Amino acid sequence: MVKVFSTPVCPYCTSLKDFLKEHNIDFEEINVAEDEKGRKEMIEKSGQMGVPVIEVEGQIVIGFDKEKISQLLNIKE
Repeated sequence: MVKVFSTPVCPYCTSLKDFLKEHNIDFEEINVAEDEKGRKEMIEKSGQMGVPVIEVEGQIVIGFDKEKISQLLNIKE
């Protein structure tokens, strides 16, 4: 299960979502600008308010860290 905590105006969030789509990775998007419960979940898991935050099988990655995300999802570039 992949979750992406993001906002509509965040360029790094858009890049992250595009990257996941390019590699056919299904993900649940949580818009923390509108979803208060999602925002609280993101802060509890990441300890911060910045986006994007991605959760892969319980592992939290803060920001669009392509190398770490690729490693967690076994994506070969």
